[in-house]
Amino acid sequence: MALRDRITEDMKTAMRSGEKERLGTIRLALAAIKQREVDERITLDDTQVLAVLEKMIKQRREAIVQFESGKRPDLVAKESAEIVVLQAYLPAQMSESELDTLIADAIKATGATSVKDMGKVMGFVKPKAQGKADMGAVSARIKQKLG
Repeated sequence: MALRDRITEDMKTAMRSGEKERLGTIRLALAAIKQREVDERITLDDTQVLAVLEKMIKQRREAIVQFESGKRPDLVAKESAEIVVLQAYLPAQMSESELDTLIADAIKATGATSVKDMGKVMGFVKPKAQGKADMGAVSARIKQKLG
């Protein structure tokens, strides 16, 4: 089953069971997916849907930082709950050792020697780690290893 179809089915289930918070988050996700499809005049595949979900999670993490500094625990809790719902659609996250191995393989395969080669390494790692790891953290790790 395609990821978008799974999200749609989960929306129907949430409606039937009366889970208002979960339903709201799923509707936001579907709206973001449909918006991108309309803007680009395409039908998104699973990889592109994952990218939309990751972007939504990143936005919520950034919002949490702002809400914490603004002393708004109610909004922090709301955003955290939305992250939990959205993360359920992401594939299993890579372990630290799997990520280190992938980065080491990428450095070896691309022949990277300095931070200037960061783009080559990211180009190798991104398709394999997309949705399975926080790409910001992956980027920082690559910089550290090349650095």
